Amino acid sequence: MINNWIREIKEKTNPDDLGMIVVHNGIVRGTSKDGRPIKAMSLSYDKDALDAYLSSMKKHEGIADIRVWLNEGMLKIGDDIMFILVAGRFRTDVLPVLQEVLTKIKKEIVIEEEVF
Repeated sequence: MINNWIREIKEKTNPDDLGMIVVHNGIVRGTSKDGRPIKAMSLSYDKDALDAYLSSMKKHEGIADIRVWLNEGMLKIGDDIMFILVAGRFRTDVLPVLQEVLTKIKKEIVIEEEVF
């Protein structure tokens, strides 16, 4: 998936507008944030809210594309939770957008519940 995204973005983007592609891969940890061991994680998300949000973020200056994949359902330790890819001109354009997208998804779009 990631390799396909990168290939597609490189093919469609003017090389003058593409200097960095950064990818985030969130993975189910074996412990909660407070250190308790977990057995699994249940995850769902608001697809419409995600689509609307990404449309607005793609308009940021210096951003060529943003791609997100979220894994829904009951996830076990070690499973991928999400992939986020942000492509753009400079790291000063790309890295803040990655951070903002990740924070928004975690705080407002994803509904996750750890299973203890």
